[in-house]
Amino acid sequence: MKSKIVITGATGQLGTDCMQVLSMHHDTIGFSHEQLDISNARKVHQISTDIHPDFIINCAAFTRVDDCETMTDKAFEINARGPYNLARSAFQLGAKLIHISTDYVFDGKRQLPECYIESDPTHPVSVYGKSKLEGEMAVINETDQYMIIRTAWLFGKYGNNFLKTIYGLAISDKLPLLKVVNTQYGSFTHTMDLARQIYRLIAVNGQGIYHASGEGYCTWYDGAAYYLKAMGIKKEIKACTEEEFPTKAIRPTNSILCNQRLIDNNLLVIPNWQVAIDHFVARTKDVSSW
Repeated sequence: MKSKIVITGATGQLGTDCMQVLSMHHDTIGFSHEQLDISNARKVHQISTDIHPDFIINCAAFTRVDDCETMTDKAFEINARGPYNLARSAFQLGAKLIHISTDYVFDGKRQLPECYIESDPTHPVSVYGKSKLEGEMAVINETDQYMIIRTAWLFGKYGNNFLKTIYGLAISDKLPLLKVVNTQYGSFTHTMDLARQIYRLIAVNGQGIYHASGEGYCTWYDGAAYYLKAMGIKKEIKACTEEEFPTKAIRPTNSILCNQRLIDNNLLVIPNWQVAIDHFVARTKDVSSW
């Protein structure tokens, strides 16, 4: 049975793949940030009321982690106030809200290689993580029909991401050596895989919090090295510590997510992170399509 689905942030990295996957099976309407600023409660209510969707998927977010440290108001407007507005509209219309969240709601102090499950206590250490957690709480408090999907280290064909940055640096003559942090652990997640996971959850009308990231775990260095090898790019790459690569925002040392609820309910469609990168390389070998 076809559902009517609204996607916010529909021209972004994840939103674009969600539009591609879900429009094959459902009546899907997407809005870019320019078309719908989710921090504008009046606009959210107007569009939601006009369309009256069955599902609202919130892919809109302010994800520039370091910029969040100095642009705090903007971070909370988009990452916290926005989900609040969407949740209120979803509740009023009887729609289910699917809200995309992050591994950065955790502090990363768990001993390696232990991972975080959905019920673990949250404790963000950055403005970005705090704003995303506030968004989660707004969803939980404002509507009883929701899915919160925490994911991590997204990469895909569209938008900007870590692997695309690595590619650009690797083909540049300006840097003879790439240094990549090898002291932070998580898992890479292909946006196309996450879009398919969302489709699967819609099919079973999922409810509550889910972790949905690439299976297994690695460091940023591991991912960069694997990606360059898969692309056939020969570039010297060296592991470094986060102290050698200081950033404005504190990042969790261990933000490995365990897809526990998806596994327990036989719903997991996201593969291992290496397989995901292989699929990405096959999909984007022609970089001119970026």
